[in-house]
Amino acid sequence: MTTTYALSIVAPCYNEAEGLGAFVARMTAAASAVVGENYELIMVDDGSRDRTWAVMSELARTHATIVAVRLSRNHGHQLAVTAGLSLVRGDRIMVIDADLQDPPELVGDMIARLDEGYDVVFGRRRRRAGESPFKRATASLFYRTLATLSEHDIPVDTGDFRLMSRRIVDRLNAMPERDRFIRGMVAWLGGRQTELLYDRDARHAGVTHYTLRRMVRLAADGLIGFSTAPLRLATLMAVIGVFAGVGLLAYILAGLITGSTVPGWASLALIVVFFSTAQLVCLSIFGEYLGRTYMQAKGRPLYMIDEITCATGPSEAKS
Repeated sequence: MTTTYALSIVAPCYNEAEGLGAFVARMTAAASAVVGENYELIMVDDGSRDRTWAVMSELARTHATIVAVRLSRNHGHQLAVTAGLSLVRGDRIMVIDADLQDPPELVGDMIARLDEGYDVVFGRRRRRAGESPFKRATASLFYRTLATLSEHDIPVDTGDFRLMSRRIVDRLNAMPERDRFIRGMVAWLGGRQTELLYDRDARHAGVTHYTLRRMVRLAADGLIGFSTAPLRLATLMAVIGVFAGVGLLAYILAGLITGSTVPGWASLALIVVFFSTAQLVCLSIFGEYLGRTYMQAKGRPLYMIDEITCATGPSEAKS
């Protein structure tokens, strides 16, 4: 694979069989309107349990611009994007989900901004249709908490929908993190980055695959991967514990001097619970960082590709 395209598009897919046809129709039309046939659409099946791979591979056989990639299992959205980025051959690289919440038609505007000299053009959500108040509230809280605690400037109200230069993608592919938070990694890389405001649509078909558990995991990856604030929180709790201990000691000494008696087990239980809880919180924070260091040290492949299908036929699997 040595051909260079004007545009590469990476679309991670998980159980998107119902909407893939509509996505491909809109995405290919939008790309063709800007760069003609000088583009590739890389769709990555992240271990789907429906007919996503069957639909995707058939589309790849009948469309010369489509490449279908099948991962060995469900690795998660961020690693599916990473797998796609490792295969791109374009000068400009777009990342977009296949659920049509992010409009493919913005590719022209993004390319125009990138051609002005920017390295990254990221989509910033102005409105989020089809999402519950709980989802919007928790997303807003997450982005603003991360922006406050992060040691790097990570834009708020943005996902992975963006267009990047080849230089940025090459540097991103060289970063070895296992617990990947791509929007944060791109922000860390720096360069000239700008936003493009847009209204996010509801899903074209199916239901969201970002459950509360997945959202919490992504939030943890973003916070722990780009901030040492949790570690500083553990230190702060330790300092508070020391001052609380000194205060309790002064209270006990004052009671001995004045001859007053300290209430019994309730006060003792409160002291034990306070310090025990603080210790457990600190240990859990340390454990999160230590666990990620341990997994990173194993050096295992980030993902495994079972099959790649395009108009010329299937190719060998790779890691």
